[in-house]
Amino acid sequence: MPRQQQPARPARRRSYDQFCATARALDSVGDRWTLLIVRELLAGPRRYTDLHADLPGVSTDVLASRLKDMEQGGLAVRRRLPPPAAAAVYELTEHGRGLLPVLTALARWGVPALGERHATDAVRAHWFALPLLRALEGLTREGVVEVRLPEGEFHIRTGADAEGGEAYGYGPVGHPDARLVLDADVVLTLGRGECTLAEAVKEGRAEVLGEGPFADELRGGRGPRV
Repeated sequence: MPRQQQPARPARRRSYDQFCATARALDSVGDRWTLLIVRELLAGPRRYTDLHADLPGVSTDVLASRLKDMEQGGLAVRRRLPPPAAAAVYELTEHGRGLLPVLTALARWGVPALGERHATDAVRAHWFALPLLRALEGLTREGVVEVRLPEGEFHIRTGADAEGGEAYGYGPVGHPDARLVLDADVVLTLGRGECTLAEAVKEGRAEVLGEGPFADELRGGRGPRV
C-alpha cells in the first residue's frame, strides 16, 4: 500500500534567531540582492523586466524569490497599472522606503572602495544618486534637481519634496528647479566629502543650469542671483 504523502510545509525563511534589532533587520534584508532591489525601487515603481535589466548578474529565480520575500515581509507590494499600461509593477511600502537612510549610509561607507572602474563593472546613472544625496543634505530649499552624467540622467528631490515619496528617480524630469551637469568622478569626490558642491561649481568641475533661489543655492549662494 503506498505511503500517504504528507502535505508540504510552507518554507520558513532563515532567521538568526537572536533577540537583537540588527539581527531582526538582517532577517528581512540580509539576503544577497535584497538591498540592491530596494535601491532600485527607491527610485519608483518598476516592472520585473526593468528590475532584471538594472540588476546585472541576478538570476530570474533569485529575483523572483527576493521580491516574494519582500512582499511577505511588508517591504514591497505588487500592483497592476491601469490601462493603457496594463503592466504589473513592484513598489516599496512606507516600511520599505524607510530603508533610504540605511542605503545612504551604506553608500557613504562604500564610496571609498570605488577606485578605478573595472572593465567588467556594470554601471547605471541612477546608482550615483545615493552618493550625491550626501552633497545635497545641507540644502535649505526644497526642489528637484535633474542630474546629467555621461552615463545618463536621473533626478533628485530635496527637502519636503522627498518626504513620503521617492528621493530620486530615473531619467530626466519635467520642469526641474535646476539641472546639474558633472561626471561620476566628481560625484564620488562629493560622496567622500572631499569637496562641496559649491567648490566643484567654482572650480568648473560641475555646472548648475537654471535660475532662481534653488539653483543659486546649488551654486553656493543663499539668495537670488543678481
